Amino acid sequence: MRLLQENPDLTQRELAVRLGVSVGGLNYCLKALIGKGFVKMKNFRQSKNKFGYVYVLTPYGMAEKVALTNGFLRRKMEEYEALKLEIELISQEQRTLGAEESRHQS
Repeated sequence: MRLLQENPDLTQRELAVRLGVSVGGLNYCLKALIGKGFVKMKNFRQSKNKFGYVYVLTPYGMAEKVALTNGFLRRKMEEYEALKLEIELISQEQRTLGAEESRHQS
């Protein structure tokens, strides 16, 4: 949705290349986004797209994009905190094992 928002006049082929999907796959996804009301297709004669269409996010699509982004960032922060805790626990474990090993060698 970010790519559509930033480049509404890209052709389906250009969008597919940038996203690394087939044109058919992109078309399927665009139809689903249009069906959900996140994106609308507008006839725009000055578009570089030879068919004269652009894809734009609807206000609902923009709100959904914000919600998805917030959810993604929240999950990533939770992952980060969990990893930080795991690293700290492993570090403590290594310090404890190192201290025990030092005592046994003395």
